[in-house]
Amino acid sequence: MKTESPCVDVCEMDPDSGLCRGCFRTIHEIAAWSRMTGDEKDKVWPLLKERRDFVERRP
Repeated sequence: MKTESPCVDVCEMDPDSGLCRGCFRTIHEIAAWSRMTGDEKDKVWPLLKERRDFVERRP
């Protein structure tokens, strides 16, 4: 089964967090996504919610 991309077509990097404002991946994760294994992608997915929560709590 293919792991879905978290991309939501809001491709803008936040200079403060270093994360995409749409999917909350790092630029390195975005660039490597198509080459990652399913297991590697599955490890990124749980991080995205944590990152979103962190960014949304910032003043």
